[in-house]
Amino acid sequence: MRQDQFLGEELSAAENDMATARYEVVPCGLEATVSYGTGAAHGPAAMIAASHQLERLAFGRVPCAKGIFTHAPIDCAQPMEGVMADLRVLTAEITARGHIPVTLGGEHSLSYGAVMGVVDASDAPLGLVHIDAHADFRNAYQGHKHSHASVMYLLAQEGLAMASFGVRALAEEEEAARRAHGVISYDAPDLVRGNISAITLPDDFPENIYVTFDLDGLDPSVLPATGTPVPGGLGYYQALDLVEAALQGRRCVGIDVVELAPIAGQPASDFTAAQIAYNLLALCD
Repeated sequence: MRQDQFLGEELSAAENDMATARYEVVPCGLEATVSYGTGAAHGPAAMIAASHQLERLAFGRVPCAKGIFTHAPIDCAQPMEGVMADLRVLTAEITARGHIPVTLGGEHSLSYGAVMGVVDASDAPLGLVHIDAHADFRNAYQGHKHSHASVMYLLAQEGLAMASFGVRALAEEEEAARRAHGVISYDAPDLVRGNISAITLPDDFPENIYVTFDLDGLDPSVLPATGTPVPGGLGYYQALDLVEAALQGRRCVGIDVVELAPIAGQPASDFTAAQIAYNLLALCD
């Protein structure tokens, strides 16, 4: 087993070959703009360590049979601009190979580089499916343009269509901005109180989908190990069902799972995050 490979315990040599792997995992422990709890830098390693305990079958599918290769971690000791540039180049290379980049974070700001790499290597429009407790629609935050609280605003400015699920903490400026950018928003109060697990996206929403899954979109009772836990969040299956419904009739071309901040001695969140990542692969299979 290769300890540095996602699901390494279960992969054969043929399933762990970059040249043929459908999924290429990119660990990116970026932690530069967190504004409350810390620890996101350790998220990718914790997810990879927990992934060795996963089973191959997920939602009746075996996504690892199509191959999972894990890259060396992005150098996050460099300035944020360098992290974004390196991540963008790598996800573009993965996309150009016809594979699906799966970035493990790290704080949510990294999604800008991960998404834009997919955009760079794609010919068709890209739509974002966004699970999060926060809108992440601030025009910079605490002096950082590339803040974890600004990432969706930056991507909206790039002209990307968005569907957002689970938000329950946002500022007035964010509400106005996401309306101005035409974001399709189904917030947690309505989803949770209404026990809603499926939303049909409009016919004109892009066929190619990138899923950005901020783990604080889940209720803290499901996953407490995140830097900005907010009560009233999505359930485990509810969140995955919302993604599955959004992908109906469409094609997943990229994924990130971000904002795990491991808690020492409490591995449940690490395992949950790893399982979420693997289940997303199954939904894209």
